[in-house]
Amino acid sequence: MKTQKYSIKKDGFYGLYFPAGKKAKKHDSAGAKSAMILMLGDSPEDTLAKAGAKWFLKHGISVMTMSPEKKDYGHHNYPLERIGAAIRVLQDKGHTNIGIAGLSTTGMVALTAASFYPELSLTIAMSASDFVMEGFYQDNLDGAHERPGDGTESSLSWKGEPLPFLQYAYRHPEYWEKISAESKATGNMVAARGMFDESERRNPVSEDARIKVENIKGHIVFIGAEDDALWDTCKYTRRMVEVLQKNPGSATFDALLYEHGTHFAFPESMLKMMLPVGSGLLVSFMFRAGKEHPSECRQTRIDIDNRLRQAIRAWQAGV
Repeated sequence: MKTQKYSIKKDGFYGLYFPAGKKAKKHDSAGAKSAMILMLGDSPEDTLAKAGAKWFLKHGISVMTMSPEKKDYGHHNYPLERIGAAIRVLQDKGHTNIGIAGLSTTGMVALTAASFYPELSLTIAMSASDFVMEGFYQDNLDGAHERPGDGTESSLSWKGEPLPFLQYAYRHPEYWEKISAESKATGNMVAARGMFDESERRNPVSEDARIKVENIKGHIVFIGAEDDALWDTCKYTRRMVEVLQKNPGSATFDALLYEHGTHFAFPESMLKMMLPVGSGLLVSFMFRAGKEHPSECRQTRIDIDNRLRQAIRAWQAGV
């Protein structure tokens, strides 16, 4: 597979393009026109990103994987204009049907970007929030895997200015200490739901910090599980659904919400591409719910797989 790299200095964003080629003609009724901006993992070239790209390629969709920097999952004033630069590159390649997908923090990025760029006609948000998060770093400062900035940095920026955000309840080093304690107490590899609940209790989500999902065009697929240990993504999704229902003419949507599924609410076949052997074991290892409800979590991923394929086929057909 011939890929093409893009750099911030030369192209305005950091990414890797995977062309669908002949597979596009088989799946896309409009020809090789569909492309997906995909944000998984901490690099456009890591295992998660490549597996995710492979999954979309099998459906005849070209892929542009993206991340803020090489080997960096932190988000601090990440310019949304980089998404715009990637859109222009895809348009120059002849793609007229462009979508965006992300999981966790990048699910938030996908929703926010789609609210700014009407060119994005399919938005897939897995385990996402309905607000812009405060900026954070993963630089192991003082031994902390993750930390917030100085309280002025957003996770995203627009035209050089940080977007309004929900401020975290804690500062460094208490931030990671709280997450570590919650993870240990709940039996998860990582858990921050209590931290996010406390953040919203202290600083209710403002209208400015809320992602304007009513501005999104095309179709949205929300995916989340009640047992998500990172944050209450189902609550956030229901709030977004309520907004969309109150705004006729906004995007159509599927809200795929499940009792069990953990934060790793991937399509089953995509997860197997990421880990051909032991994919279910990873979920069990990472999250307590995955260990206690392995069959239910697997059934959730299978349903996500089927429902997401249906949404993609409709998008490719222009329905």
